[in-house]
Amino acid sequence: MSSLSRELVFLILQFLDEEKFKETVHKLEQESAFYFNMKHFEDLVQGGEWDEVEKYLSGFTKVEDNRYSMKIFFEIRKQKYLEALDRHDRAKAVEILVKDLKVFASFNEELFKEITQLLTLENFRQNEQLSKYGDTKSARNIMLMELKKLIEANPLFRDKLNFPPFKVSRLRTLINQSLNWQHQLCKNPRPNPDIKTLFTDHSCAAPTNGARAPPPANGPLVGPIPKSAAFPPMGAHAPFQPVVSPSPNAIAGWMTNANSSLPHAAVAQGPPGLVQPPNTAAFLKHPRTPTSAAGIDYQSADSEHLMKRMRVGQPDEVSFSGASHPANIYTQDDLPKQVVRSLNQGSNVMSLDFHPVQQTILLVGTNVGDIGIWEVGSRERIAHRTFKVWEIGSCTLPLQAALMKDAAISVNRCLWSPDGNILGVAFSKHIVQTYAFVPNGELRQQSEIDAHIGGVNDVAFSHPNKILSIITCGDDKLIKVWDAQTGQKQYTFEGHEAPVYSVCPHYKESIQFIFSTAIDGKIKAWLYDCLGSRVDYDAPGHWCTTMSYSADGTRLFSCGTSKDGDSHLVEWNETEGAIKRTYSGFRKRSLGVVQFDTTRNRFLAAGDEFLVKFWDMDGTNILMTTDCDGGLPASPRLRFNREGSLLAVTASDNGIKILANTDGQRLLRMLETRAYEGSRGPQQINTKPPIVNTLGSVSNVSSPMAGNSERPDRVLPTVSMSGLASMDVSRTPDVKPRLTDESEKVKTWKLVDIVDLGHLRALRMPDTTTLSKVVRLLYTNSGVSLLALGSNGSHKLWKWQRSDRNPGGKSTASVAPQMWQPANGILMTNDTTDGNPEEATACIALSKNDSYVMSASGGKVSLFNMMTFKVMTTFMAPPPAATFLAFHPQDNNIIAIGMEDSTIQIYNVRVDEVKSKLKGHSKKITGLAFSQSMNMLVSSGADAQLCVWSIDGWEKKKSRYIQTPANRSGPLAGDTRVQFHNDQIHILVVHESQLAIYDTKLECLRSWSPRDALPAPVSSAIYSCDGLLIYAGFCDGAIGVFEAESLRLRCRIAPSAYIPPSMSSSGSVYPTVVAAHPLEPNQIAVGMSDGAIHVVEPLDSDPKWGAAPPQDNGAHPAISAAPAAANKPEV
Repeated sequence: MSSLSRELVFLILQFLDEEKFKETVHKLEQESAFYFNMKHFEDLVQGGEWDEVEKYLSGFTKVEDNRYSMKIFFEIRKQKYLEALDRHDRAKAVEILVKDLKVFASFNEELFKEITQLLTLENFRQNEQLSKYGDTKSARNIMLMELKKLIEANPLFRDKLNFPPFKVSRLRTLINQSLNWQHQLCKNPRPNPDIKTLFTDHSCAAPTNGARAPPPANGPLVGPIPKSAAFPPMGAHAPFQPVVSPSPNAIAGWMTNANSSLPHAAVAQGPPGLVQPPNTAAFLKHPRTPTSAAGIDYQSADSEHLMKRMRVGQPDEVSFSGASHPANIYTQDDLPKQVVRSLNQGSNVMSLDFHPVQQTILLVGTNVGDIGIWEVGSRERIAHRTFKVWEIGSCTLPLQAALMKDAAISVNRCLWSPDGNILGVAFSKHIVQTYAFVPNGELRQQSEIDAHIGGVNDVAFSHPNKILSIITCGDDKLIKVWDAQTGQKQYTFEGHEAPVYSVCPHYKESIQFIFSTAIDGKIKAWLYDCLGSRVDYDAPGHWCTTMSYSADGTRLFSCGTSKDGDSHLVEWNETEGAIKRTYSGFRKRSLGVVQFDTTRNRFLAAGDEFLVKFWDMDGTNILMTTDCDGGLPASPRLRFNREGSLLAVTASDNGIKILANTDGQRLLRMLETRAYEGSRGPQQINTKPPIVNTLGSVSNVSSPMAGNSERPDRVLPTVSMSGLASMDVSRTPDVKPRLTDESEKVKTWKLVDIVDLGHLRALRMPDTTTLSKVVRLLYTNSGVSLLALGSNGSHKLWKWQRSDRNPGGKSTASVAPQMWQPANGILMTNDTTDGNPEEATACIALSKNDSYVMSASGGKVSLFNMMTFKVMTTFMAPPPAATFLAFHPQDNNIIAIGMEDSTIQIYNVRVDEVKSKLKGHSKKITGLAFSQSMNMLVSSGADAQLCVWSIDGWEKKKSRYIQTPANRSGPLAGDTRVQFHNDQIHILVVHESQLAIYDTKLECLRSWSPRDALPAPVSSAIYSCDGLLIYAGFCDGAIGVFEAESLRLRCRIAPSAYIPPSMSSSGSVYPTVVAAHPLEPNQIAVGMSDGAIHVVEPLDSDPKWGAAPPQDNGAHPAISAAPAAANKPEV
C-alpha cells in the first residue's frame, strides 16, 4: 500500500472515531495493521474478552513471528487457563490446554508439563510460583503491564503504537477544500452553492439571467477553514463543516489552478531541504490539481517523484527494544554567538550571503557598488569588484541619464544561486549583474540586465521549467523573471501599486510561486504565468517587509518595520491564512528597517537596538541577545551559513563580524590550518593531479583591495562537516575538527625523525586490569574518551575529567584520564565462541551520541549502553561471525555487517531482518566504508579485493584486487582496510604491503610501500580528522606521518619516542591499531600488541608534525635527506 493510501486509512480511522463507529474503527485497525490501539487492547484484556484479544492481535502478529509475539500469546493463554482453573471449570481449562497452550510445548516441554500438572491441584496457588496470584482483576492488570512492555519491545509494533498527529476532522477539511476548489472552477459560481452529493464533482448551474456572480472579496494567505451557514448540512450523521465560496486569492485555490501545460507545472528543482516532510498534514495540505474524476489519483508521476524526494530523511539513532535515546534537540549552545573574526570591507556593507556549499565563503555588497568575496577561515578577501557598467551602449536611455545625473550607486542585494556557481547583484539603479564563480575564487562576468526603472530592490533565484532563473523587483512596481544564463526576460508581473521591496520564491509539491512585498505593506503571490496576483493582503507594519521560509520549506516567516519604527517578526499559518505567532522583544522605535534570518529549522535572528536578537521558532520571547563585543549599527544586517554554525553581522566602520558556535569554530580552525599548509611553499610535484582539492595553496592578502586575478592557482577549500571520517567505525557524519584558541600560533613540527621522549608528548593509559592485545581502538565522537577492545573480547573506556591541570576536560597527553567503570562493576565483554577469542576478528561501531557501542569478537553482535555497560541486546549469532560493522549514512537503523564467510549482510535493526546479502569477496570482510555523496558502499576483504556496491539496489558496480608493489611477487592476501577521505571521493586503502589512494572507480591514484626509513609491514593507518595527514603504524613499532595528498612521508616516530624504557618489554611490541582524534588533527592514540595504549601528540611549542630539523639540534639526519626513492610515492 502506498504511503498516501496508508495516510488515508488514518484519516478514515479518525472520521469513524468521530462518528462513533467504534466496532468499525477497531476492525479497520486490525485489518490494516497500521495502528495498534493500546487503549482498546487494554479494555479487552481487562474485560477478559480473550477471543477478541487474540483476534485483534492477529492483525498485527502471529504466535510464531518472533520471541516477543510468542511471549505475548503465551501470557494471554496462560491467564485464560488460570482463570478457568480459578473458576473450577476443569473442562474449559483442559480445552485451553489442548487447543491453545500445547503449541508452546515444542519450545519448552518442561514448562508445558508444569502447566499441565496444575490440573491436579485443588488450588493452583499451591504451586510455589503462583502462590502470590491474587484475584482475577489484579492478575489481569499485572499481566497487562507485562504485555505492554512486550508489545513496545516487539519490532513488529514499531511505528504502530502512536497515532499520527493532525487536526481534528481532517478528512472533512480536505473534502471542504476540494469543494472550494471545485466551486472556484465553476464557470458560474453562486454566492451560496447548494451541495447535494459528494459522488460527483460540484458545478453551479448557470444563472437564469446569464450574468456572472461577482467574485468574493480578497481572502487571506491560504484558504481559510470555512465558516458556518454557507452550505446546507450533508450526510446522515453529523454534518460536514459548511464551506464558503473561496477567495480567488487563496493559495489553496491558486496553487491548484496551475495549468499542467505551463512551464512551471514540472516538478520543481531545488535543494532537498525545501521538500515538505512526509507527514499527513503537510503532504495532503496541497494536492496538485483538482481532478474531474470522482476518485483521487494518489499515484501520479508527480507524487511518485515527490515521494522519492521525501524519502531522504535520516533517523537520528537506531531503535532497540527497551532502549530509548534522546532526540537531537538544539540548545542555546548551538547558536553562533562567539565573535571569531572581524573583517573590514572598506565601505559600508549593505548585503551579505554565505556560499551554499563552501560554508566559509562570504559574499558582500556595499553602499558604493562594490562586491567582495571573503574566505572567513583565512580572513582573506579572495575576490573584489568595483561597480561599472559593462556595456554602456546597450543600456536604456533612462539608465544612462540616471548615471549622468548621479554616478553614485549602491548594492541593494547580493546572493548566491542554489548551487553556488552563480552570484547575482541588484543595484540601486536599474541594473542586475551576474557572475560565474569559479572554485579557484575567480569571478567571470556573465550577464548584465537593465532590469527596472529606478532601483532594483531585491533579487532571488528559482527553477521554473527546470531552468535557473533570476527574479527581480524594483521601484517601477514590477516583478520580472529572467533566464540566469542568457539574461532573457521570461515573465513580468504587474499589480503592485507601490515600489516592490522584496521577493521570496518557493514551491509546494510541483507548484512554484513567488511572494512579493511592496512598501505600502501589500503582499502578493504569483504563479509563473500571466494571470495576475493570486494573493493580496496586508503585512504587519504596512511598510518594508521581507519573507522567508525555514530551511525545510515548511514554515513561513516575515519581518518588517513600519514608517513609525515599529518592527514585526511573525510566523504565518498557511492553512488558515493568519498570523500564527508574533515574536516580541523589539525596540519600540527601531532605527532602520530590521533584517532577519532563520537557521536549523529552529532559530530566528534579527538585528535591532545595536544587538543581534535570537528567538526559538516555537516561542515568542527572546531567547538571548549578543552585542558582538560592541560596534554594531542600530539595525545590523545578518546572515547564517547553511549549517547555522556561522553568522555574519554587519558592523560600524565598514566592518563585518563573524560569530560562530562550536562547530563553526572547528570549521574555521580547519580552514586556517589548510591555509597555512598551502602557504608553506612549493610542494613536491606529483605525476598525477592532486587528489584532495582542499589542499590548494593559500596565502594571505595584505591589501583589502587585492583581487584574485593574480592568483589563478588558488583552490578554495571544500569543507563538509559531515565528511570527516574515522576508519575503524565508519562514523563519517560525526567526526569534526577542533578549534583551539584563535591566538595560537600556527607552527610546524621541526623534527621528522623523532627518537627521544623529549621530542613529543606521550602518555600511557593507566590500566590495572589484565592486558590483552588491542584489536580495535577509537575516540568517542566528543573526543574526551577513548574506547579500546582487546583480543579477549573485553572493552576498556578512559575519560578525561575536568581538573585544575585540564580545565576544559579535553583529551591530552599531559593529563592522565580515568579508567571509567560504572558503579555496578559490570564489564563490557563481548559474546565469544567456544573457540579461542584471540583468533576471532573483532569489530566495533559507536553511535552518534556516544550512548551505545556495537561490538563483536567472534560471537553474537552485542549492543552495550556506554553509561551502564549493560548489554541492551544481541543479534547475528554465528556462524558466520561478524567481522566488520558500518552504519548506513542515511538510516542508522540499517547496518552493513561484514561476515567471516565473505558476505556482507545489510541488516535492519528495527525489524530484526537481513534486507540483502552481498556476495563478491572470497575471504572474510575486513573493511567497509560508505560514501553518502557518491551513494555507494566500498568493501575490502582478506582476499585483498575491493568492491563497490550501489546503496540503492545493493548491486555490485565494480571490483578490483589491489595492486601488488614492485618489491613483492604473487597475489596479495591479508586484511585490507578502507576509509573515505573527507571529500567522500578518495579512498585510503591499507594493507600490510602498502598505503594507497583509490578513487571511486577503483583506479589507484598513488601508493606507498614500506622501504628505507619505514621498512616493516603496515599494521594500521587512518586519516587525520582534517584529512590532511595519514597516520600509519608499522610492525617494528614505528609510526609514520604522511601527507594525505601525495603520500609523502613527513615524519617518523620511533618506538623509543613514545614507549618509556621502563615499560619496554622483550620481543617486538608494535601498534596494532591507530586512532585519530575526531577534533584535534595532530593527536593520535595507538593500541599495542602487548595491550598498552599510548596517546601521542606534538609539544605545545611545535604543535605540528612536519619539515626537516636543523642539523645542529642533535637529531638524526632528516628523512628528506634520504635517497629520492624513499619518499617518492609509487603511482
